[in-house]
Amino acid sequence: MSGVAQQRLQQERKAWRKDHPFGFVAKPRTLPDGSVDMLHWDCRIPGKTNTIWEGGVYPLELRFTNDYPSSPPTAKFPKGFFHPNIYESGTVCLSILNPEKGWRPSVTVKQILMGISDLLNDPNNDDPAQQLGYDVFRKDKAKYARLVKQQARKYSDEKYSTI
Repeated sequence: MSGVAQQRLQQERKAWRKDHPFGFVAKPRTLPDGSVDMLHWDCRIPGKTNTIWEGGVYPLELRFTNDYPSSPPTAKFPKGFFHPNIYESGTVCLSILNPEKGWRPSVTVKQILMGISDLLNDPNNDDPAQQLGYDVFRKDKAKYARLVKQQARKYSDEKYSTI
């Protein structure tokens, strides 16, 4: 890993440990040999209270490159995650993660996770990534709410709330 990426991710980890939103988890993956993979973080985003996402704790992977922070990480939910701005592969479509749109090297892990949390409850109709999620969101709000609540139950299991 490049020195710049390593240094920045260590700073991010330290800052996260000192100050992170309640219920959120973000930490580098520990490899089988006990070493830490600073380029691959396991995260959890809790569903916001009083929303259809409430009750779920959504697993997300952040993958950084050696070019970080010059280039953004990739953020992925599990494959098949239901949301208008999440590709079928699980990859998040969000402007702050796009180098041609909103990415800036000053964007932090905390800002990324908060942005994704906001996106869950407030999809961007102007930038759909998933046809089914987009169509249901636009045409049948009751069905959309039902599918999101079903997904929240799926990810409410204890295994998703801790890493």
